Amino acid sequence: MKAIVNTGPNRLEMREVSLPWPGPGEVRIRTGACGICATDLEMIAGWERTGFPAIPGHEWAGTVDAVGEGADASLMGSRCVAENVLSDGGEVGFEHPGGYAEYFLTEEANVRVLPRDFPLTTATLIEPLAVGVHAMRRLRSDATDPVLLFGDGPIGLLMTLLLLRGGLRRVVVVGGRDTRLKVATEFGAQQTLNYHALTGDLAVVIRRQAGEDFSTVVEATGSVPAMNAALELVAPCGRILVLGDYDQARADFRWNHLLHREMELIGSNASAGAWPEAVRLAVQGDLPLDRLITHRLPSERFREGIELMRSRRGEVIKVVLEWNKSK
Repeated sequence: MKAIVNTGPNRLEMREVSLPWPGPGEVRIRTGACGICATDLEMIAGWERTGFPAIPGHEWAGTVDAVGEGADASLMGSRCVAENVLSDGGEVGFEHPGGYAEYFLTEEANVRVLPRDFPLTTATLIEPLAVGVHAMRRLRSDATDPVLLFGDGPIGLLMTLLLLRGGLRRVVVVGGRDTRLKVATEFGAQQTLNYHALTGDLAVVIRRQAGEDFSTVVEATGSVPAMNAALELVAPCGRILVLGDYDQARADFRWNHLLHREMELIGSNASAGAWPEAVRLAVQGDLPLDRLITHRLPSERFREGIELMRSRRGEVIKVVLEWNKSK
């Protein structure tokens, strides 16, 4: 089979590799589509978590192509997605080969079947949607107006949808790309702010333009300045939901600020337990997930897709590689 293999720091090659066969409790997936995530770029550049060679791809959707001993044979031919964390603690697309290949393995217990007519390209957004659903549960799904959200990437925009779906009247989104902020407005955000156009102390300027502190602040960028601003902008007894990846950055604020304002800091990581709800939300069709997919490319054009994601061009939101179009 063909696979896009991460052979070294910032090196990807299309290679012929052995077709895997599912073991007990496993199924083989024929990849239909796979999104390129910012986390993929970190992996491809080289990090401690995975070595080389490796096959990325955790935002995948495909079809069950073979089943191993003890796996449910009725899954054969089913369109699906799946939770990526496997029983050994590793994840598909990281420690285990993922959707940057024509075929890969996962565990039958994790599989979530999709309707036969549900587009697999759209289904690649169920993984980040599950991250958002898990985050809403960590927030206890009772956010009250007003909400400030830092982040106009896929997670930030999905969180915008999920927050507004709960009936909120005022969500303010802060981001860095006007085209993405326009999408946030289309989704129902009442105000958007481009931080590139803000001069001076970020928290002071946002408070001046938004006119208030916020009962809930969602930080979905991994930006230390945004996190510091969140600490200043959250209202007394408010909550800050932390979704970003801050690498090796450390907190540096007055602990009495947390104490005296009685604020809550809530961390949310990945998507455990959120997949059934994410699939339900996706297939019922109420969320405009396709609006986030700006580029669809055949898998052979993977280098172009990677460069689009690296470019940080304003119009790029989500790039999806399509596999097995003729099969």
